[in-house]
Amino acid sequence: MSRAALGAELDVAVVGAGPRGLSVLERIVVRSAGRAGRVRIWLFEPGEAGAGRIWRTDQSDLFLMNTAAGEVSAFSAAADDGPVRAGFGPSFAEWLAAHPDRSDLGPNDYAPRPVYGEYLKYAYEAIVRNAPAHVTVHHVTESAIRLHRRDGRSVVVGAYGTEVVADKVVLTTGHPGNRPDETEVEFLDFAAATGTRYLRGDSAADLDLDAIGPGEQVGVIGLGLTFFDVMAAVTIGRGGRFTADGYLASGREPHLVAGSRSGLVMLARGRNQKPPDYRYRPAIATPEAIVAARRAAQRVDGSAQLDFREQVLPLLRLEVDHVYYTGHVRLRYGAQAARLFAERHRALRATTPELLAEYGVADVEPVDLAALARPFGDRAFTGPDHFHAELLDLLGRDIAHAHRGNVDDPLKAALDILRDIRGSVRQAVDFAGLRPRSHQDFLTWFNPINTMVSAGPPAVRVAQACALIRAGVLTVIGPGTRITTGADAFELYSPQVAGSRRVVTTLVDARIPRPDLRANADPLMGRLLSDGLVTDLVNTDPVSGDRFTGGGLAVTRAPFHVIDANGVPDPDLYALGVPTEDTRWFTQIGNGRPGPLTGFHADADALAVDVLDTGRAVVVLTAWTRTFADTRS
Repeated sequence: MSRAALGAELDVAVVGAGPRGLSVLERIVVRSAGRAGRVRIWLFEPGEAGAGRIWRTDQSDLFLMNTAAGEVSAFSAAADDGPVRAGFGPSFAEWLAAHPDRSDLGPNDYAPRPVYGEYLKYAYEAIVRNAPAHVTVHHVTESAIRLHRRDGRSVVVGAYGTEVVADKVVLTTGHPGNRPDETEVEFLDFAAATGTRYLRGDSAADLDLDAIGPGEQVGVIGLGLTFFDVMAAVTIGRGGRFTADGYLASGREPHLVAGSRSGLVMLARGRNQKPPDYRYRPAIATPEAIVAARRAAQRVDGSAQLDFREQVLPLLRLEVDHVYYTGHVRLRYGAQAARLFAERHRALRATTPELLAEYGVADVEPVDLAALARPFGDRAFTGPDHFHAELLDLLGRDIAHAHRGNVDDPLKAALDILRDIRGSVRQAVDFAGLRPRSHQDFLTWFNPINTMVSAGPPAVRVAQACALIRAGVLTVIGPGTRITTGADAFELYSPQVAGSRRVVTTLVDARIPRPDLRANADPLMGRLLSDGLVTDLVNTDPVSGDRFTGGGLAVTRAPFHVIDANGVPDPDLYALGVPTEDTRWFTQIGNGRPGPLTGFHADADALAVDVLDTGRAVVVLTAWTRTFADTRS
């Protein structure tokens, strides 16, 4: 019998109280219900508990989520007849419906980020308020800056001197701030010397966009989700209006000059047509198929590591084909024909010309994920007008597909499936599941493609970008965008678009920094690394000896113990979410889904079970405390 069962007291420190930290809190409180001993949970979060930095409530309503409200829940199960509490609470859409001032947002709408932050704060407060009597939650409104060991226990030190001695520590620190790399140092130095501005990559809410002057030429690196936030802030946020006829300028906008590797504005998500508890069961890229691929790799290569392009990508392509062609058969010949096609395709496990001809869809253009994400290839354009005409035509077709929905439109339905089968991809990729070179290739080649085609904004944002191009407020430079420093300003150009060079006096990096443990500017992570308490993932091929070093924390499989510099799992230290990216894939998700437990909550649950499986009496030491809020009386 564990000491937890015997009623030992337990102190748990959770560092970072955004959505991941909130999920850990919720599952610890749920799992503590049957535990006799007292449980104290200490949340180190300098911002709003629940919302954290990325979802804080004081940011602009112009910044939208890219997940429909009906697909989001901070609670691991639906509300019941009792009070809202850990394990039982409303989904985001249900919470919105209960608030008259937010009733304009339905389950298929994309809510402003600060509104989701309000919901996360509500969830946090309900979890704390209705926790069992023997569970207390303390919000330490400081950043944690150090963790060290004292008499076999963990001491977490806050930025203003608070010390908490804990049995268990969970790192859910979210999106990092990295030290400038070589290129960023060059740009910062150039900006300082010339009086121009360079804004390093971050959440749009943390970029100093107010300093940008009306009519100023502003370069933007990246055409993803943060680009759309920047775009909205300096147009709608400055009095501009989008109408059925286009964009009506206020005169206070800058001129945006934006570019990326693809030259393509991120593609739109299909209009949501799926119910909140929708779960897709893979037909071809199944867990069993991944296991079979590993067994084959072990027999042939002597290692169970996979090659993504050779052994995983074909399964994903067949899954996309399965949904895509089934959708086209349904459109042309009805539900019964679609069912028969799906059965044949699943059994055949191949998309053959004969099968497509038999069901009357041989003329349908196939899905090429790489071409969708990089449609311009190495094409040359005679000038910006030529490129913009091609870009607007492509985006117009994408918007039309998105409006038809993620069920009714075969293309958007197929691309949305890439979100639904992330679990299969994780099974193949996570914990060095790929060979080192293939792992690196996956992160640098497939991951951007997947993000471009399946994780984009609502269609309204893409339509707004098109309107701004037509209004002359936005110039998209073109594929392969390059940034140089001129005599006294930054310059952007595409080698594939003649006459594309533009001079800008502010350069905004609209890309969220990737986790990189050795570049992380967070004092806590730096000290954990220098003290040898953490290390990054080193993926090693046991046959060839090839190595690839990822940027994320090395952790075990569930319950996600952190691995130290000696390769030993730490039984008292855990990590979840963004800090573990590269060891695990697509960890930046900030929510679970309503209905049966999904991976987001299941991860937190596995961690909570392990955390509560031991306990020691501890002493809480407070040195000098700037703000120390006990949120439970």
